[in-house]
Amino acid sequence: MKKHLNTLFVTTQGTYLSKEGECVQVRVDGVNKALIPIHTLGGIVCFGNVLCSPFLLGHCAEHGVAVSFLAENGRFLARVQGPVSGNVLLRREQYRWADDSKRSGDMARYVLTAKLANSRNVLLRAARDHGDDGRDDLLRTAALRLADCLRRLERPDFSLDEVRGIEGEAGAIYFGAFNALITSDDEAFRFKGRNRRPPLDPTNCLLSFLYTLLLHDIRAAIECVGLDPAVGFLHRDRPGRPGLVLDILEEFRAVMADRLALSLINLGQVKAKGFETCESGAVLMEDDTRKEVILAYQKRKQEEVEHPFLQEKMPIGLLWHAQALLLARYIRGDLDGYPPYIRR
Repeated sequence: MKKHLNTLFVTTQGTYLSKEGECVQVRVDGVNKALIPIHTLGGIVCFGNVLCSPFLLGHCAEHGVAVSFLAENGRFLARVQGPVSGNVLLRREQYRWADDSKRSGDMARYVLTAKLANSRNVLLRAARDHGDDGRDDLLRTAALRLADCLRRLERPDFSLDEVRGIEGEAGAIYFGAFNALITSDDEAFRFKGRNRRPPLDPTNCLLSFLYTLLLHDIRAAIECVGLDPAVGFLHRDRPGRPGLVLDILEEFRAVMADRLALSLINLGQVKAKGFETCESGAVLMEDDTRKEVILAYQKRKQEEVEHPFLQEKMPIGLLWHAQALLLARYIRGDLDGYPPYIRR
């Protein structure tokens, strides 16, 4: 599983990737920049004008290395994936569960419990760190309201639509207090609300970019255990949408993406000048900033934490692989319930 910690992110425009023996050769302007053994990679992510030879794409498919193509701003375009391995019986059971409103509702409650609990922990941790600077009251009030949402999620008779209603309410509470988590004095990073497609300010641009990176990694984890990434429980079927990936993503948004974004902003690792505003109002991340964020993301994946259910220490970058395995075991009937990831 450790190979999945290694994702090759290619951001330099005009880069050409090709197959050289059992390695990925990276060339820029005809100059060899790197030679990376294929067995050390879990995935390749290409931003913007990055070309891949067909022989390399075939080689990656044979070795289970997914190649994703994104626009320069991080918008997902396409993904090249080899033959899917996995138990067909597992997938058939997944489809049955997705068609069962009770099963779907249970799974939605599991992942949303983790999302709300992790979001609440982010608020409480910040309230402790801020002390008496005026932010802690707002953060603690928001945390109390999220606790109320968590209590309401425990009701088993709620329909899937009612569960989604609680999610929407909780999201408004969390992002309503998000600006209090930002300690940077740079007005460019003031958070006035969540916006996307396109993001309209640097903070939302940073959040959306980190969610995209996380989405790529979680999809690889789900495909590795043989589940269908397109068929989710909270996120219903929609052409082109990886519903199950988005379900698992909910468990990690706050603890992985949001906390990393806040660290980058509050510690001054990203600057307002690293973002540009288009005529349409969309905010894009410049190349140097993108590289800085990717480096921080990869570094964060190497940090070790203890998995609360497995009670084993592992790098953060393996947490979603563990969750995919636990979900597959639950669907197969090996577990009585799905233990979502809740950061202690």
